[in-house]
Amino acid sequence: QVQLVESGGRLVQAGGSLRLSCAASGGTLRLYAMAWVRQAPGKEREFVGITTWRSSNTAYADSVKGRFTITTDNAENTVYLQMNSLKPEDTAVYYCAAGLNRATMRATYWGQGTQVTVSS
Repeated sequence: QVQLVESGGRLVQAGGSLRLSCAASGGTLRLYAMAWVRQAPGKEREFVGITTWRSSNTAYADSVKGRFTITTDNAENTVYLQMNSLKPEDTAVYYCAAGLNRATMRATYWGQGTQVTVSS
């Protein structure tokens, strides 16, 4: 069993930065790639980015490439999402996921989500 707890979401002005954290625990944690997914009001869940615990293979959605960065702290079992140059369209609930299938947008484990609101 894996538990994921996100934090760090808040209201921020356009052009600002924010760092989200995903504290992970569970004995099988290292088996899973870790992803960030977001969901805006009235929209489907959208892939943001994904990484492994080695951070050796990281991929991003085109909409965030060059602005968002995913890193891991293996000692703390934490995954971070650094978001820069934020835009109003980045407003969403951001979820941490373990074992995400990008084709189906289903994951083995999900966090509870953290709200990010970007004001114009």
